[in-house]
Amino acid sequence: MQLGRRGFVKFAAGAGALPLLSRGALAQLAPNPPSIRPPSPAERGAMARLAHSFMDKYGAPALSVAIGYAGTIVHEDAFGLADIERNEAVTPQHLFRIASVSKMITSVTIFRLIEENRLKLTDRVFGPGALLGTDYGQPPYSAGIDQITLEHLLTHTAGGWSNDNRDPMFTHPRMDNAQLITWTLANRPLDRPPGQRYAYSNFGYCVVGRIIEKLTGQPYADYVRAEVLGLCGVADMSIAGNTRDQRQAGEVAYYGQGESPYDMNVRRMDSHGGWIATPADLVRFLMHIDGYARPADILRPRTIQTMTTAPAVSPDYAKGFCVNKFGNWWHNGSLPGTSTIAVRTHGGFCWAAFTNTRRRNSDMDGDLDNLNWNMARQVAEWRVA
Repeated sequence: MQLGRRGFVKFAAGAGALPLLSRGALAQLAPNPPSIRPPSPAERGAMARLAHSFMDKYGAPALSVAIGYAGTIVHEDAFGLADIERNEAVTPQHLFRIASVSKMITSVTIFRLIEENRLKLTDRVFGPGALLGTDYGQPPYSAGIDQITLEHLLTHTAGGWSNDNRDPMFTHPRMDNAQLITWTLANRPLDRPPGQRYAYSNFGYCVVGRIIEKLTGQPYADYVRAEVLGLCGVADMSIAGNTRDQRQAGEVAYYGQGESPYDMNVRRMDSHGGWIATPADLVRFLMHIDGYARPADILRPRTIQTMTTAPAVSPDYAKGFCVNKFGNWWHNGSLPGTSTIAVRTHGGFCWAAFTNTRRRNSDMDGDLDNLNWNMARQVAEWRVA
């Protein structure tokens, strides 16, 4: 099921292999066996055939993939063209917009701050004495807004501002984040009281980015690079530009299928959908918060447990991560010109796949997820269930 313009897919990523994990199981999970070999040339060839089949089906100019295990990138490859007009071949080092996969990064940043006792999930967001106080808009706010907590934003249960055709993040492109938040608080009342129902909200994660800025006194991206990504060995990620001319060095070009990839304020999406990265960047990030023994995680096991536990009103979405009962965590991303996914599996693997196009109203998101699993299954010794 695809939800709106930036919806994520609640497909069961690799479901069907393990029984339901107990609440205490996370701390005991460890990769087994402790190391694995990379794919052979024949296995890489089989993976490449799967990749090209996907690209042909969805008209993807480029596809880039990476697979990690126990702290090591065991496979990465790229297929097609980063820039059709320049006939530039894509490489594993090319950067892609990752869209809503960015929410994973924002959530981990928040949980780092929680571990530092700088805030709590139960903290209110708006109003006197709240995390953002009255920085945005003019109290009294409309009903329910001053009852929204940080946890409501992370779990998409704030009570409104969903990514339907009225998604605030795709309106007023000339406004900056502060102006947009102020406008939304004044003009978009909640649909229901906070905590009652799940409704995927890009705007909610925009607000979370501003919480990070308020607490740290730093721009969102600067703090995340220094205090999260840097600890994961990731050095080259940044926030995307809006136009083709604003691409970073080594960034792919994006190709819409009936929609423009350069007609949105992507830079304003920073904390909910604005990062650019390579698949290997995301895999390195995931391997540092995956709950497995190697490499050392940047969050405590109990924190990871909390972050990846879904509320009762939304059993498929935790706090920045889609989850299922088999122990898989993931997020996909979707923007005009962009389809992405990053996955942490129950079997010790982390992987990611990015493309530079999107076909709406199709099975592209689910097929991109299945592509990762099927590529990994080409190495029988990996025992990917």
